[in-house]
Amino acid sequence: MDLVTVLVLTVSCLLLLSLWRQNSGRGKLPPGPTPLPFIGNILQIDVKDVSKSLTNFSKVYGPVFTLYFGTKPSVVLHGYEAVKEALVNLREEFSGRGSFPISERVNRGLGILFSNGMKWREIRRFSIMTLRNFGMGKRSIEDRVQEEAQCLVEELRKSKGAPCDPTFILGCAPCNVICSIIFQKRFDYKDQSFLNLMEKFNENLRLMSTPWIQVCNTFPAIIDHLPGSHNQVLKNFFYVKNYVLEKVKEHEKTLDMANPRDFIDCFLIKMEQEKHNPKSEFTIENLVATVTDMFGAGTETTSTTLRYGLLLLMKHTDVTAKVQEEIERVVGRNRSPCMGDRSHMPYTDAVVHEIQRYIDLIPTNLPHSVTCDVKFRNYLIPKGTTVITSLTSVLYDDKEFPNPEKFDPGHFLDESGNFKKSDYFVPFSTGKRMCAGEGLARMELFLFFTTILQNFNLKPLIDVKDIDTTPITSGFGHVPPSYQACFIPV
Repeated sequence: MDLVTVLVLTVSCLLLLSLWRQNSGRGKLPPGPTPLPFIGNILQIDVKDVSKSLTNFSKVYGPVFTLYFGTKPSVVLHGYEAVKEALVNLREEFSGRGSFPISERVNRGLGILFSNGMKWREIRRFSIMTLRNFGMGKRSIEDRVQEEAQCLVEELRKSKGAPCDPTFILGCAPCNVICSIIFQKRFDYKDQSFLNLMEKFNENLRLMSTPWIQVCNTFPAIIDHLPGSHNQVLKNFFYVKNYVLEKVKEHEKTLDMANPRDFIDCFLIKMEQEKHNPKSEFTIENLVATVTDMFGAGTETTSTTLRYGLLLLMKHTDVTAKVQEEIERVVGRNRSPCMGDRSHMPYTDAVVHEIQRYIDLIPTNLPHSVTCDVKFRNYLIPKGTTVITSLTSVLYDDKEFPNPEKFDPGHFLDESGNFKKSDYFVPFSTGKRMCAGEGLARMELFLFFTTILQNFNLKPLIDVKDIDTTPITSGFGHVPPSYQACFIPV
């Protein structure tokens, strides 16, 4: 038997084995497009806009279907009813974190975002309790956000109405808020190490939303063996982790067990209390991973929403004028906006919600997985199966939000102009894995937006009709185009 024949037989056997493995479980899983051996459905998915592909598949296979990313199946949930049924009604069963290879290379199952089981439960419970003790959801953290909003205004004033790119300035504000909780420290907006961190966060969101990273997450072997932008993503993550580790070492030298100053101190104290427990989840490695998760999640999502929101407000001048009129009427010029104002500012509240709905920042959510075999709508989803929930399909539901492709604050207002809540508002996800910092993020967005518009008129450098609000990437996140603007003091 010659070499060519051996190779043909070997490849044929591998193809048959791949097909058998993929099809052996399909009888229990929801329907979906037929996967190709080894590569699955990747050629049928637009990696430049995965969310759009999911919508197209849902028109053929319904709200629950299966896609293969490589040889592994993922169950996709599309539409409010399917997402709610899984993440809310069956929250425990769908509370696992699904496969996300790029991040797994960094945190290796530690931290809050990508951990599972008791490790995740213990760290999340501890983190939420500690954040509350340091003012999350209380007046003390609101004071901190208000102070940072004023620092943000002062920094924007330095531009003296000249064109400027607000990317890093808008990143510094939310980052300083989370830094004050984690490190008990805020940075000057010109601090180079601070700007370096902002650059890493910003670059990673952009790179992780590119088609190449979608390919890397589908074929993880690429990450370890091929060159590409994924290496820059990993390099940026490790830069941030090393920065956090330095801060942890500084805290260890000055720790007062009786007087914790911040989140790191509280974690170190918990480590000391559990030092005789060989199964303790409270380790230096987990501390660094947890703080890195909080640092990134508490910075980049909020700053990107601010940046995208200001671009939308420059384009929709009528909306901006109404917000500023409401700020003038309710807050005036002589004091800072506060959360107590929100209930008296329904239009502004609606605008902030509409910005988050419209930009649809993380369109396919972070991946979930099922923690046990789950019967779901007459299908059987095996334990450990990755579940993708389309947040786009909820935020852009045309029955809840008429003309969802249009930026319209009226989506969150009733006939009388009062603010209207919606169960379809899920930019922070929902269920057990919803964003732990949702309360802080919503506070920051309201106070930062209102404080900026209280103090400045926004002036674009181009004609309003030429402003393009289309995201430059639509993968993991929707990343807004870069722009310059003039902040004209009111």
